[in-house]
Amino acid sequence: MDEIAKTLLREVADLHEVPTGAYNIRANGKLDSRNTTANINIVTKEDKPGIDIIIAPGTKRESVHIPVIISETGLKDLVYNDFYVGEDADVTIIAGCGIHNCGDQESAHDGIHTFHLGKNSKVRYYEKHYGEGDGNGTNVMNPTTVVYLDEGAYLEMETTQIKGIDSTKRVTKGELKDHATFIVREKIMTHGCQFAVTDFDVQLNGEGSSTNVMSRSVAKGKSRQEFFSNIEGNARCSGHSECDAIIMDEAIVAASPKLTAANIDASLIHEAAIGKIAGEQIMKLMTLGLSEAEAEEQIVNGFLK
Repeated sequence: MDEIAKTLLREVADLHEVPTGAYNIRANGKLDSRNTTANINIVTKEDKPGIDIIIAPGTKRESVHIPVIISETGLKDLVYNDFYVGEDADVTIIAGCGIHNCGDQESAHDGIHTFHLGKNSKVRYYEKHYGEGDGNGTNVMNPTTVVYLDEGAYLEMETTQIKGIDSTKRVTKGELKDHATFIVREKIMTHGCQFAVTDFDVQLNGEGSSTNVMSRSVAKGKSRQEFFSNIEGNARCSGHSECDAIIMDEAIVAASPKLTAANIDASLIHEAAIGKIAGEQIMKLMTLGLSEAEAEEQIVNGFLK
């Protein structure tokens, strides 16, 4: 693996060496390396590109790394990854995609991830998107995450996109049974003429099910961001959606929340806030010796932390 690939792996999966446990590394549309364990099996799909990750019931304190890296300009990669998590399992999954594009063509990755969580299972899922390159080609990523949570299952999902992605459409869908919980934390930063769309759709079908969807974003330059969220409460449940955005320069941010209560005991809340950095925040940091640009950077980094 060359230095470009190693850099991408560090950026998207915090990998500085071969990870312990189960992993599947995909590079330029092909399998680079793989390891399985007694409790976690990874199988290549036969009908379409992608893998099945099968986690045995009762698996505890194990992790799975499934990063994707692209260093060929003009490559358009599409994968379907399905996760089957057995009952009472408790695992961590680290995904993410990094693109290094030094050419003049579009490089793209579309990842469709589907999670099937068994009864009382628990998953922490981390996904980071990163782009770089000094060419004129664009970096495009369109991740789709579909979640099916059985009774008592818990999925905590954290996604980050803070550099180098010119266009993205991020779709997340969830269907929850009784007492299931789905937590989503999203962080996005766009600049230049970049474009980002976030689209959440969560169906709270089970008694006592709950979701908390939180998006924090910063839009700079002439970039544009659009945030859509839809939460439907079809039983006694609780749902919360939150969109906080900082807008700078000539950027545009749009937020379109939707809540639907189809049960008298459904409790649903949405919060949205879009605005510029307060002048007093900048002034306070400038009195400590920072320039205006340095003060803005500190505020943005703290907001997205």
